[in-house]
Formats: sequence, C-alpha cells, structure tokens
Amino acid sequence: MPMIDLLNDLADKDSWYEDFSVWRYGTTAFWWQNQCAVVRVARNIYIGFRFNLDSLRIMAAWQYADPEQIALFRAAVAADDSGRMLERLVASLATDDYKIHGDLMKRVPRGFPADHPRASLLKYRSLSAARELESDGVRDVEPVYRTCERLRPLLDWFAGHAVTAAVGAALATSSQ
Repeated sequence: MPMIDLLNDLADKDSWYEDFSVWRYGTTAFWWQNQCAVVRVARNIYIGFRFNLDSLRIMAAWQYADPEQIALFRAAVAADDSGRMLERLVASLATDDYKIHGDLMKRVPRGFPADHPRASLLKYRSLSAARELESDGVRDVEPVYRTCERLRPLLDWFAGHAVTAAVGAALATSSQ
C-alpha cells in the first residue's frame, strides 16, 4: 500500500514519525480513492496524511479538544510570549501557502477583551495548517519530510500549550 510505504520511508528518515496509524479501506468510494493516516503527537494533536491520485495532503492539527484543552490553548494565545509565537507560526505558514483552518467562533470568547491583539486566534476552538503536494512530488520521501518538518513547530506549540502540564512534561522529556 503506497501510504504505508511512504510512512515507513518517513519513519526511516526520522524516528519521530514511527508511531503512525493507517485507515483500512471502507465501503464507500471515498475510502478506496483516498488513503488516510495520522502520526499522533499528543492528545488531539496529530499530523495527518491523505493520499489520492492527484495529491498528498499533509495537515498539522489540534482538533476535537475538550474544554480543558481549549482553556489551555486560549490562555497560551492570550499570553504575550506564547501568543506571539503562535501568531508568527500561523502567519509564516499562511505566507508559505499552507491553508489555515479550524472551528472559529463569531466573537472573542468571554473573559477576553474584543480588542485583544490576538483576538482572531482566540476565536479558534480547533486549528490546523495543511498543504497539498502534487502526486508527482511524493515519489521521493524528501519533499514529504520537508513539508512535515515545516509543520513541526506548530505541532510542538500545540503539544507544549494545549495539553495538561503532566502530558506536556512527558512530551518534553521524550523529545530530548
């Protein structure tokens, strides 16, 4: 299966990508035409892959968060250092043609001023950055690896700021 081969090549290049899951084929045409996989980074934080005949979509995501994770995320966005860091990461990815998506509230959440400098980021309940690589560009693992590594600072930010302190400490220890 091409997805498993690609992910094994990626794991051979960097052991950070070893723990991946690949969806098996389903009964609808979508699942036969799109192979999907994830590398889990932390609770509700992952890098996802969707491979089809046209392209490979690579996405760094923080999704399906519980209220505690959303509160941690918002506190980190509101804080000067971590908030500015996320703002720079998202802006940099958007400049490099990564699509920024997420569940977005209409208003700034309660407890934060409407004119907060990062009000637009405070509205997110989930956040992801994704890029499509044409299928010709994924014959070699190198462009896939470069795209994944470009997303890694965002994943590290999520893991450091949108998970409980105990999980964050365990992640920091394991990545050293």
